[in-house]
Amino acid sequence: MQVLTQPPSGWPALVLNADFRPLSYYPLSLWCWQDVIKAVWQDRVEVVQTYDRVVRSPSLEYRLPSVIALKDFIAQDRTPAFTRFNLFLRDEFTCQYCGTSGRDLTFDHVVPRSQGGRTTWDNIVTACAPCNLRKGGRTPAQAGMPPMSRPEQPTAWRLQAQGRRFPPHYLHESWLDYLYWDIELEA
Repeated sequence: MQVLTQPPSGWPALVLNADFRPLSYYPLSLWCWQDVIKAVWQDRVEVVQTYDRVVRSPSLEYRLPSVIALKDFIAQDRTPAFTRFNLFLRDEFTCQYCGTSGRDLTFDHVVPRSQGGRTTWDNIVTACAPCNLRKGGRTPAQAGMPPMSRPEQPTAWRLQAQGRRFPPHYLHESWLDYLYWDIELEA
């Protein structure tokens, strides 16, 4: 990971919850500068850090924020939405049948829909395309392909913890005090 001393392209701001923790680690909670200025003007956020860049209107001048905190706390214990991204994050972007990661990922119904399986957290796992094709419309027992972990609905906290395992390719230096990854940073 690279630490940038110059602002990243587009001048994004890191968005923190009212408790000064990031709303999301993966994807990292960033807003474009236009949305940030609008939120500042609407008094929905507190500016924590700024870039050296200034934007002006006919009557106002703002330094572009690099870190903002919401004024109203957003509870992080809500049930995560069932999305392809959240499923892949729960399963660490790894095929649950063969253990490969990152390539040709799909999702697989553990109990196939043709056998009454439903599209729920408890019945879907991440699978690479070759394993999904090999398993076909069979159960793991029928195909001789047990999943590496039992599928279950993750908590929001678990997804946040999983997200910390996938840091972005770059971070701006003004964000570092608010992000917590157990990795060595490149200067």
